[in-house]
Amino acid sequence: MSEYKLIATATFGLESVVAKELKKLGYEDLEIFNGGVEFSGGKEDICKCNLWLRSSDRVFIKLSEFKATSFEDLFQNIKSIEWNKYLGKNACFPVYAKSVKSKLFSLSDIQSISKKAIVESMKKTYNVEWFEEDGYRFPIHVSILKDKATVLADTSGEGLNRRGYRIEPVLAPLKETMAAALVLLSNWYPDKVLIDPFCGSGTIPIEAAMIARNIAPGLNRKFVSETWDFIPESVWKSVRKEAYSSIDLNTPLNIQGYDIDKRAIKAAKVNSVEAGVEDCIHFQVRDVSDLSSSDKKGCVVTNPPYGERLETKESSERLYRILGQRLMLLDNWSYFIITAHEHFESAFGIKSDKNRKLYNGRIKSYYYQYFNKNWGN
Repeated sequence: MSEYKLIATATFGLESVVAKELKKLGYEDLEIFNGGVEFSGGKEDICKCNLWLRSSDRVFIKLSEFKATSFEDLFQNIKSIEWNKYLGKNACFPVYAKSVKSKLFSLSDIQSISKKAIVESMKKTYNVEWFEEDGYRFPIHVSILKDKATVLADTSGEGLNRRGYRIEPVLAPLKETMAAALVLLSNWYPDKVLIDPFCGSGTIPIEAAMIARNIAPGLNRKFVSETWDFIPESVWKSVRKEAYSSIDLNTPLNIQGYDIDKRAIKAAKVNSVEAGVEDCIHFQVRDVSDLSSSDKKGCVVTNPPYGERLETKESSERLYRILGQRLMLLDNWSYFIITAHEHFESAFGIKSDKNRKLYNGRIKSYYYQYFNKNWGN
């Protein structure tokens, strides 16, 4: 039963990847917009999407949407939401605000008026004047874009990139959600070797292994909605049990991660153990100038250093030139490279088949895609 309108948010440029994941999970009638995908679902779907979505940032319930050109509009519309369906008497309900190109632009006023409207609604339900807010946490987001207000409940809590396995980070790590999206966009399949020659703390190889093993990315963490009264604990247990039973440990894998930094490789190994995929990834200290493979077909997915990880523009271009030379020696391979360097192709020496603009954190980046025509990306 579809009880709620749900929104899976996405980093700019990854909306279609999130939509493809949702379709694979069985959802239809998706509405894609800048920053996310809207769809319908029930309590079980809230659990399922938090556990399974790899490239989405968070999963929200859309509680209401309305035009708000005055604070009275904001107050009355938020007050009219059936808060008793979501908030228990002791629920803690922080309000977060965002406003872009709207008449209501003071975030502190949007927060305080929204909070007051919710309290006034709850007073009628519980017949009390004061709420302790010492119970479960129910984060509320009020977002106003061009005078259209959207009221959302955050079901995830910490972002979905917080898988729980990265206990040994390194400098400038790639978010887990972005790493998973890069692998999904490569159309890599487990019958081919996958190499990341700049693996850092191992995020891309680990996410690839989790995809191949069909390990739900949210299995090793908790979500804020697990504590909500209106989602039974039995629903979460059922969805988790199904996710555990779906893990595939039998498919042979050949995933390799290299880095010149010994500390990074040490961190990658620790993280892969924490993720439960250490048996199918080979990590090794190795310079990109030594990159080679005897495999006849394979895929390179990588996030080479740039910005704060390299001293000069010249050093990054020299590194890209070496990478291009080594990859050209890999016959019958595809390769996919994300970088913030504006002139990567010139230094790399090969024009990409496709270039996708993404945001890695807040850094505008480009995902250069080189397809092998023989195995149909």
